[in-house]
Amino acid sequence: MEISAATVKELRDRTGAGMMDCKNALVENRGDIEKSIDYLREKGLAKAAKKASRTASDGRIFSYIHTNGKLGSLIELNCETDFVAKTDEFQTLGHEICMHIAAAAPQFLCREEVTSETLDREKEIYRQQALEEGKPEKLVDKIAEGKINKFYENYCLLEQAWIRDGDKKINDLIVEAIAKLGENIVLRRFSRFSIGE
Repeated sequence: MEISAATVKELRDRTGAGMMDCKNALVENRGDIEKSIDYLREKGLAKAAKKASRTASDGRIFSYIHTNGKLGSLIELNCETDFVAKTDEFQTLGHEICMHIAAAAPQFLCREEVTSETLDREKEIYRQQALEEGKPEKLVDKIAEGKINKFYENYCLLEQAWIRDGDKKINDLIVEAIAKLGENIVLRRFSRFSIGE
C-alpha cells in the first residue's frame, strides 16, 4: 500500500513519533490514521515499560507559585540525560505536575509511601462507616479495601486523576513522556506549600 508523505506528516504532527515509525504504523494499519495513533501509543507504552529500569540521574527541579503568592509546589523530575531535560516536552511535564500538585494537594508520591499506620487508621474508619450504614459484617472488609483504593487515587500523586484531563492519571503523563522522549523519567519527590498550613 502506498502511503503519501502528507499522511505520514499528519501522523507525525499528531503523535510526535519518528517519520519511519509513522510510516510503518500507517502501512501496518492500511493508512488509517486513528488506528495508527493507537498502534504507536501501544508500541510507545511497551517501549516505556522497557525503559523504566534504566537509571534516571539527570533532570530538573521545577516550581510553581500560584498568582496570589500563597500556594506553591516544588518537584524533582529526573531523566537520563541533560539533553532530554532541556526539551520543551520535559519542561512542560514538570510545569504541569507542579500545577497539579498545587491544585490537588497530594499527601504521598505513591502507594508505597503510605505508612501502615495510615492505612490501618483509614481501614478502621471505612469499616466503622460500613457498619454504621448497616452493611453485612462479611462485606465490611471488602468495602474497606475498595475505599482504600479510592484513598490511593485521592492522596497518592502518581495515582491522582490529572486536573486537566480526568481520564489520565499523573503516572500516565509520565509514561507518555517516556514513550515520546525515549528516556526513563522518574518523579523523585515533591513538596507543596500553602500559607497557613
